[in-house]
Amino acid sequence: MPSGIAFSNGHTWKEQRRIGITSLRKLGLGKKSIEHQIEDAAQTLVEIFKQTKGQPFDPSLSVLNAVANVICALSFGHQFSTEDEDFQKLVHGLKIIFKFFGDFFHAVYDLFPKLMKYLPGPHKEALGSLDFILAFIKQEIEKHKESHSLHEPQDFIDYYLLQMEKSRNDPDSTYDEENLAQCIVDFCGAGTETTFGTLMWALLLLTNHPDIQEKVQKEIEDAFGSSGSISYQDRKKLPYTNAVIHEMQRVKYILMYGIPRQSTKDVKMRGYHIPKGTFIIPDFRSVLLDPEQWEMPEKFNPNHFLDKDGKFIDREEFLPFGMGERVCVGEQLARIETFVFLTSLLRAFSFRLPEGVKELNEAPIAKMTMHPHPYKLCAFPTQA
Repeated sequence: MPSGIAFSNGHTWKEQRRIGITSLRKLGLGKKSIEHQIEDAAQTLVEIFKQTKGQPFDPSLSVLNAVANVICALSFGHQFSTEDEDFQKLVHGLKIIFKFFGDFFHAVYDLFPKLMKYLPGPHKEALGSLDFILAFIKQEIEKHKESHSLHEPQDFIDYYLLQMEKSRNDPDSTYDEENLAQCIVDFCGAGTETTFGTLMWALLLLTNHPDIQEKVQKEIEDAFGSSGSISYQDRKKLPYTNAVIHEMQRVKYILMYGIPRQSTKDVKMRGYHIPKGTFIIPDFRSVLLDPEQWEMPEKFNPNHFLDKDGKFIDREEFLPFGMGERVCVGEQLARIETFVFLTSLLRAFSFRLPEGVKELNEAPIAKMTMHPHPYKLCAFPTQA
């Protein structure tokens, strides 16, 4: 039976999702603690970008390191130096898994997992990377068990171990170390890949649309000046910035389709009979690029999220995180990360095309996740 949150179901899924949501809430989503860690990661990224001194560079590895470190802070209670050897291996392992995910071999592996274990192919490298990540996580779990900080939990592992302790006399409990490790694998996979992709698209779109970039920078400057921190709560003072972020996530949605689900009973929906046991795959494009809902569905147009007075509109057709009982557990975390990273970067830099480049390629690399083609940009400090 699948473990963790993303691919489990029934009683296991209910318990794992519950601990995921309650832990994220207690760790301060909407308050300060996790947001403080995100601000630290964003400032580290600003310092790394400064070192490029306006020369063309590929931002992907720096952005991936920053996003992966947020998940480490959430899961393990601390961030890693980017020079840390184990952290470098963790990020490299994630890159291999992301590359494999959505490939032809991934589809074949899903269909014939037992057979594929005996055959060569890129899945071998991906499985090896997964084994390393699991071993890395289990090592962190052991360290937490030794530190005895359950009465003052600081991170997801602490909260989970505390729940295991509370549930040890419950014969139906699914709280165990295997599920704990798989939950963190889910956080690492889903939480890193999607936010990384969102930020890479954001930098590309802002570079290709300097007029929109300048409008965002002016709004931030007018509301906050050039110093002091901006928190996620401050998005209400930045309607245009908020609209730009939502429009980026709409027009350059990261998941081509949602994780497959299976109907638990016969269902009649809009005249269609869906038998029990049918696999259902949500198509995000059908709603995020629906011409009946969006004035310019294929175009990057922040006005989709603004009314005639320039106030932000929250639209129910905006569903990049899914909906219903299985809506993304990390939606709030992803929203905070995207907002804090982008406002920090846009306060510090103006992003421009390298000399001789007319436009960055806006066509996605179409796999299960939709990422931009590799690109370089220039980051010019906004203040000397």
